[in-house]
Amino acid sequence: MSADPTPRAAAPRFIPVAQGDFILSCERDVVLTSVLGSCVSACLFDPAAGLGGMNHIVLPGINAAMSEEGVSVNAMEQLINGLMKAGAEKSRLRAKVFGGAQVVRGLSRAGLANTGFVREFLENENIPCLSESIGGYHGRTVHFWPATGRAQQKLMPQISDAILVSEPPRAAPGGEISLF
Repeated sequence: MSADPTPRAAAPRFIPVAQGDFILSCERDVVLTSVLGSCVSACLFDPAAGLGGMNHIVLPGINAAMSEEGVSVNAMEQLINGLMKAGAEKSRLRAKVFGGAQVVRGLSRAGLANTGFVREFLENENIPCLSESIGGYHGRTVHFWPATGRAQQKLMPQISDAILVSEPPRAAPGGEISLF
């Protein structure tokens, strides 16, 4: 039996990007992945350097009671600075943006604020956005290959308004209210 001379591609390594985090990579087998509702992920890459990264923006702004982790300005600056430290050139950065859904109609408008911020930030920093899938009423699972800039998403089923109807909280022994 002869050996197969055709080189095989490495199996993809899926690395989750948690809320408020960012991850960089130049490895061709790495796939950054995140699940987004109203949160937004900016996927930035430098095609010449074969380097990219993804963040997971949780909040559209900052107030005194919040940590800066995952807040839009900080999340974008950390991603860009990390890419530049790793060898990317800002003038070559390209973006793909995902998320910002209103997964429960009539509740939070954080998704709109997040996407508006990211669009404005990219425009102010002269980083072209090659594609985006934002807004709507469906969460998304996003996969991003940072070394090549390839991205794909899968829309999640919409949350039914019927799920939002629940029983009122019941008093527990001792007068405490039990929430789940």
